[in-house]
Amino acid sequence: MHPRIEDYAVVGDEQTAALVGKDGSVDWLCLPRFDSAACFARLLGDEENGHWRIAPKDAKGPCTRRAYRPGTLVLDTEWETDEGTVRVTDLMPQRDRAPDLVRVVEGLSGRVTLHGTLRLRFDYGSVVPWMRRSDGVRVAVAGPDSVWLRSEPAVHTWGKDFGTHSEFTVGEGEKVAFVLTWHPSHEPRPPLVDPHEALRASVADWQAWADRCRYRGPHRDAVVRSLITLKALTYAPTGGIVAAATTSLPERLGGVRNWDYRYCWLRDSTLTLNALLAAGYHEEAAAWRDWLLRAVAGDPADLQIMYGLAGERRLPEFELPWLAGFAGSKPVRIGNEAVNQLQLDVYGEVMDSLALARRSGLSVKPHMWAIQCAMVDFLQTAWQQPDEGLWEVRGGRRPFVHSKVMVWVAADRAVRALEEYPDLPGDPDGWRTMRDEVHREVCEKGYDPERNTFTQYYGSRELDASLLLIPRVGFLPPDDPRVIGTIDAIRDELDHHGFVRRYSAHKTGVDGLPGSEGSFLVCSFWLADALHMTGRTKEARELFERVAGLANDVGLLAEEYDPVTGRQLGNFPQAFSHIGLVNTALALFGGDEAG
Repeated sequence: MHPRIEDYAVVGDEQTAALVGKDGSVDWLCLPRFDSAACFARLLGDEENGHWRIAPKDAKGPCTRRAYRPGTLVLDTEWETDEGTVRVTDLMPQRDRAPDLVRVVEGLSGRVTLHGTLRLRFDYGSVVPWMRRSDGVRVAVAGPDSVWLRSEPAVHTWGKDFGTHSEFTVGEGEKVAFVLTWHPSHEPRPPLVDPHEALRASVADWQAWADRCRYRGPHRDAVVRSLITLKALTYAPTGGIVAAATTSLPERLGGVRNWDYRYCWLRDSTLTLNALLAAGYHEEAAAWRDWLLRAVAGDPADLQIMYGLAGERRLPEFELPWLAGFAGSKPVRIGNEAVNQLQLDVYGEVMDSLALARRSGLSVKPHMWAIQCAMVDFLQTAWQQPDEGLWEVRGGRRPFVHSKVMVWVAADRAVRALEEYPDLPGDPDGWRTMRDEVHREVCEKGYDPERNTFTQYYGSRELDASLLLIPRVGFLPPDDPRVIGTIDAIRDELDHHGFVRRYSAHKTGVDGLPGSEGSFLVCSFWLADALHMTGRTKEARELFERVAGLANDVGLLAEEYDPVTGRQLGNFPQAFSHIGLVNTALALFGGDEAG
């Protein structure tokens, strides 16, 4: 049986991440970066596409229990067997030069025999490396990649079926540590990491970071776990935050809605900044803001919706036919063609992010306002164009209401900046005129008076969960009857067994894709926010607790959830879902309960 998405936990070093299953197998790892080719790709194929399992010799199924050490990204997985109890601790220590995956095996009781199987398959499971021994260490080389496997104390290994196997026994209190290290094959081996010191330092560093969270209200554990997950999805050298650690985990099992999320979306910027700043992580917020400024620099007409980890612009999309896909969900895609789409809402998100950064006291960069002015000036001639919208539809451009609302946000934030800082250069009259024109058009063309709700796009009768953000961004006040009508319509028409769909993909062809998808988790958090803003806080808290309760046993959320099968769907762990959890918890329970 293929593992479920929620069967996985994540460990990482803020430059890449590994997914570890309940069976003790590392099934996904891209080296040296999040967006590099995977050397373990069993997640999207089978064992022959690469994995590394350490488990009791006769264990056929999942572990007995597992958990992160409190306030860390260090994972403990335990098995109780007839012979005794054993623990495998997984982590990726903060790297100096090279990435390391450390696995420490410790006997807790009795004497347990474990078996290890390592199948390295570079380039997304397609390249079998040449294996050799060097000073008692296993070395795998293929093209640009080199991986070294060593153990302390040394464990006997042998090759079989294009894999490296080991078998060893641990008694109570005994430990065996394995370290997998990657480096470019043309360079010498980097210095060896001490696995036990790496474990001690990682626990201490993560716990010190988690202790900085100033939120002290209900569900603090879930909030801290979400913040740790966002930290884990951060590419430390640049401050960029990837949307997820994976590619092509399906939004519908067996379907084609499989996308690469290992990049940084501008759309996430405002909500991410809000979560980091509100929780007390100003340094991380500043790094994300600085990444944003570097990425968007240039001609506003060339603004992209997403960029690479360092701000790279070219993210060509292609398919990997040799991978069967998660649970048979093809195709497996690398890169993301949506990078070429026009999505006008991102201008509003960038403007809103930079306004939030300024209000929050982050240092103002000298070129920041010039970039903002150029964006708003561009929108004066471009805002009436149809676009692909925030959901990156592949069914053609339309005048999406959310996109127009966010154009209004861009103009509004620019006007407010001039009002607050009169010495800034700008075009206050022109920007106010645009702001008023956009507002008037949205209220005339994007609103259905018969049903008392805003719609997905002009002339449509369909709904879109992004309309829940209208009061949040200040387009209309929460008590406006049109806002309340929209919230109620979305709750009724986009309901999926108590959760919220993005839109009616199963009814319309707006996204140009066959089939349906699960409930988009952040949309349920948005509904909770909207209910709270309109005075229905009790309902909002009940919904929040229902959605937060979907997290797996180690507190992680994917992009979507299928309430019919009870399974998580989409890429994992998903930054947007965890951002939603943090922001909604702070909105619902912050107040006097926050530290």
